[in-house]
Amino acid sequence: MLRFLLELVPALGIGLLLGVRFPGLPGRLAPPLMAWGIPIGVVALLLRAGFQSNLLTAALMAAAASVLGLLLLRLPALRRQIPDGSLQLGCIVGNTGYWGLPVGLALLPADAIGFTIAFDLMATLITWSLGPLLVDRRAGSLRQQLRVLATSPAIRGLGLAVLVYQTPWSATLAQWLWWPARLVVLVALAMVGMRLGLVLRRRHPTPESPPGLGLALAGKLLVLPLAMLLLASLLGLPSLLRDAVVLQAAAPTAVSVLLLTEAAAAGQKGAAAAGQKGAAEAVAALVLWSTALALVSVPLWWWLLSGPLGS
Repeated sequence: MLRFLLELVPALGIGLLLGVRFPGLPGRLAPPLMAWGIPIGVVALLLRAGFQSNLLTAALMAAAASVLGLLLLRLPALRRQIPDGSLQLGCIVGNTGYWGLPVGLALLPADAIGFTIAFDLMATLITWSLGPLLVDRRAGSLRQQLRVLATSPAIRGLGLAVLVYQTPWSATLAQWLWWPARLVVLVALAMVGMRLGLVLRRRHPTPESPPGLGLALAGKLLVLPLAMLLLASLLGLPSLLRDAVVLQAAAPTAVSVLLLTEAAAAGQKGAAAAGQKGAAEAVAALVLWSTALALVSVPLWWWLLSGPLGS
């Protein structure tokens, strides 16, 4: 638990300060991080953990998390409380890449890192396929969405890892790339802090919380991981796999939801643009508060998994 706090809090805090002080820094760091850092990090982590048969199960659990979340949000009572598609997406899409990997490295043994990456890969596919449909009904064509998926850093890293795994140098490369990969993960976590710094810099605090914010927070940080825990228990999944998918499901709302919402607002005019801007404000609040509260909720989930439910 101490390692969790020592790794996440300083990186988030430094990133937050940098984002407030230098608002252009995330835009300059993001391209090389996405193009080179994340793929190399994924390669190193996968080579270190190895390709296990349960990786597919972890990916399917990520899909199940999204399906369960969407089904719950279809209930009339919840739809009235969270009518906006952006907030609905924020309830089911977690920051599994920039947040989930550091959490997995801090709390889980190395054998579980492959499960966290498989969960993230499926979550990435869902985010960039269902995401635009929920956020913007005028989303691009299937061809455009497939192009976004094909250029995902997680997908590139997976493809490169599969190729390297077939060579006789895979073990050596895994050792060489391990610490650079850890550094990439910490930089990615700092990027979350920078994005939060930009949110704080741009937001105008209002006396009232956005409609549905409290329910969305409870759904993301409590209901979704609880659903994953129950499903993993019903399926009889190994404790290591169960812990990995529950902690990933407990990740705070992904910054990509805010980026999708802001992109949709930029393409609209008039009343539609005003409504989308309000949705962006609500999602910004959801990202900010879910990340802050996850510093408490994730350790509580880990205590539950390793304590009362430990095996």
